[in-house]
Amino acid sequence: MIRTIVFDMDGTLIDSEALILDAWKEIAAQNQIADIEQTLIKCIGINTKETKAVFRQTYGNDLPYEKYSKMASALYRAEIDKNGLPVKPGVYELFDFLKENRYRIGLASSTRVDLVKSEMENIGLLDAFEVVVGGDMVSHSKPHPEIYLKSCELLGASPCDCYAVEDSPNGIRSAYHAGMKVLMVPDLLPSDAELLKLLYKECKDLLEVKQLLAEEINGLSVS
Repeated sequence: MIRTIVFDMDGTLIDSEALILDAWKEIAAQNQIADIEQTLIKCIGINTKETKAVFRQTYGNDLPYEKYSKMASALYRAEIDKNGLPVKPGVYELFDFLKENRYRIGLASSTRVDLVKSEMENIGLLDAFEVVVGGDMVSHSKPHPEIYLKSCELLGASPCDCYAVEDSPNGIRSAYHAGMKVLMVPDLLPSDAELLKLLYKECKDLLEVKQLLAEEINGLSVS
C-alpha cells in the first residue's frame, strides 16, 4: 500500500500563528482595536477571504482591514527576517522518516500558495512535497473539506487511506469531513471533547507523530 500524508502548514510545521498573533496585537494596541486575540482565534485555519469576513462581522465595514493586515504582515516578515522562521519541534526528524519510508507527502494550507511555497523553501522542505495546495486554489475555506479532497485527488490517494496532520479545529473538521485519518498536534488551541471524536489520534508533537507512524509500519497497535 502506498503511504500518504498531508500536512497543514501554519501552526503545524512552522510556529507562525503565534508570530501573527503578536503582530496583530501590536496593530490593535496602536489603533484601539478591541478583543483582537478572540477575533484571531476564530480565524485560525481559514483563508484570507474568510478572515476578512470575520473582521467585518466583528468590527464593521469601517475598519480598514486591508491596511491593518498589510501592517501586521510587515511586522511578521520583519520578525522572520531578524530571527528566522521558527519550525515546530520534530519537523526534520519526521520528514526524514517519511522519506526513508517512501511516503507521498502533500501540503494543504489556507495560506495562499505562493507564500506557502516561499515559507517551505525558507525552511528547506519545499522539495519534500509532491503536492502543494493553497487556500487561493480552492473555492471553499476550511472547515469545508475541499482543500483536503483536492490534495488527495492530486496525490492519487483515497482519503480514507491518507493521514492529515493538523493543529486547528477548522483544519481538523476539514480533514475529517474529507474522510481522512486526522492526527492533531495542538498549537494555540487545545483539543476538546468534540474534536477528540474526530481524531484518529492526538499527538503532543511531531516526534510523537513519527512514533505513531513507525509503530503502524511495524504492525504495533495504536492505543
